[in-house]
Amino acid sequence: MKKVVVLLALAAFAGAALAFDRSHQAWSELLRKHVVLMDGGLASRLNYAGIAQERAALRGYLETLSRVSEGEFAAWSKPEQMAFLINAYNAHAVEKILTRYPNLKSIWDFGKFFGNPFRDEFFSLLGSKMSLDGIEHGILRKRYGEPRVHYAVNCASIGCPMLREEAYVAVHLEKQLEEQARRFLSDRTRNRLRDGRLEVSRIFDWFKEDFEPRDQYFSRYAGILGVPPGASPPLVFLDYDWSLNDSRSSSPR
Repeated sequence: MKKVVVLLALAAFAGAALAFDRSHQAWSELLRKHVVLMDGGLASRLNYAGIAQERAALRGYLETLSRVSEGEFAAWSKPEQMAFLINAYNAHAVEKILTRYPNLKSIWDFGKFFGNPFRDEFFSLLGSKMSLDGIEHGILRKRYGEPRVHYAVNCASIGCPMLREEAYVAVHLEKQLEEQARRFLSDRTRNRLRDGRLEVSRIFDWFKEDFEPRDQYFSRYAGILGVPPGASPPLVFLDYDWSLNDSRSSSPR
């Protein structure tokens, strides 16, 4: 009897040891070390040279992501699922860049038709081969209907909403997503009122269906954007800067 109890205890301990860390502490530690905040925290760059020195830690975190089964994931709450997917997207995007760093200037250096970095199924997630587009468009946008994920996933580019300096976690997800929205919309290099027109990121054109009705969406953040109450200025979409979001980059802001 004692032997059975011991074996059950060992099995429980082993299960706990293998359980996925939904606080994403390993990813947070890397981000806190290597994300460089800019413009008063409205933007960021990543110290790729620094995180390259800790690539083993990054790969270790990615390995824990790959071990999560579809069944385990399905049992989680919606915020836990979303945090997992956002973090997976961002961490795999960084790993993708590191496969060629420092010999690239943009994520598109991998190719737009052959080697497309967003469509390439270069990792496994939830028991299947997966791409960055598979996470963003196939699961996040399709399943959760939350437009603020566009402010959370980071495509390793300066024009993209900033890479957050910590991992997304379920308990703080609502606060984190709203802060990301406000940070991005407050960044006058990417969203601004000028000459009577509201000049905004091309994200709002590419994914316009996620922000409909757009007048109502932008009115929610009118104060942040500097739009007078009741005004509905015409939209102009700015060019997107696909330069690598490297902290050593000299690309202008």
